[in-house]
Amino acid sequence: MPNASHAAQLVEKIRIEFESALSELEIGTDPALLYDPAKYILASGGKRLRPTLLLLTANALGVPVSTAMPAALSVEIFHNFTLVHDDIMDHADTRRGRDTVHVKWDAATAILSGDYLMALSYELLSQLPAAQLPDVYKSYHKMVRALCEGQAMDKAFEVRKDVTLDEYFEMIHRKTGALIQAVFELGAIIGGASTEEITKLSQLGAHIGRAFQIQDDLLDLVAENHKWGKKTGGDLIEGKKAYLLLKALSKASGEPLAFFEKIVTDNGLAEEDIPLARSYMDECGVLTDAASEVLSQTQKAMTCLDVLPPGESKEAIRWLLERMQQRVH
Repeated sequence: MPNASHAAQLVEKIRIEFESALSELEIGTDPALLYDPAKYILASGGKRLRPTLLLLTANALGVPVSTAMPAALSVEIFHNFTLVHDDIMDHADTRRGRDTVHVKWDAATAILSGDYLMALSYELLSQLPAAQLPDVYKSYHKMVRALCEGQAMDKAFEVRKDVTLDEYFEMIHRKTGALIQAVFELGAIIGGASTEEITKLSQLGAHIGRAFQIQDDLLDLVAENHKWGKKTGGDLIEGKKAYLLLKALSKASGEPLAFFEKIVTDNGLAEEDIPLARSYMDECGVLTDAASEVLSQTQKAMTCLDVLPPGESKEAIRWLLERMQQRVH
């Protein structure tokens, strides 16, 4: 079994192969107003977790990285397409330390270039073996539909005052979990896995999607600004009905409960009140609950991972999932 160093080296090797394939993609030049923004967003970097997990899953099942590469490129390009449109919907000014596409150009250009990236993701999928395409497209279409549903639910939550924790879990299952589920499903399909194995790996993706989002919600409040790259407590400042606030509303009483209810009614919190919110959440056990939920979901994912045959790629996935669970910024 590979040690942590070996796993890290394999993950880095695959990431480098992916970056090389991404840089070699042929993207047009004319009209520049379409292609320049597309190139801009694809060059913005990122951890490339989704394509790396897909390539490792397929490789664990005996498929060369090069064979699965079109699918890996497809999911990463689709992910970046969603970021372009999310930034427009969220009125975000920056992404990964750079101007968002709609700020650097304009909203119409961002929408159009995002649409192009989605089309490109489908074009890349079509390069997979023809015999696999029906199952590949079925998985992909399910993901696209679920992600759009999740985004719509998230948008609806902005104006609702009565969002429940169960509704929030359902939203992140679709908005965050759907793409990660698809990553494992596609890797399994390309690897020739059985229906039962594909289902198990899809469940793995669902658990990791939930863990990843709750960890993000937690880091939003507890991470240091300079490491997190975002304003500490941004979700609370915006009044976002994320895990921490909804959990606090379900656990708090007395003065802390009134404090959290006011965040909902006022559609946000003043930045100077973030330390008090964190203190109340700590007292109510919300921060501990969030960390425990991340750990629990990661452990469930690890159990699902047993469906893959032993080998260095499987252990690299395990190492990556542990790193995702332990990240502090």
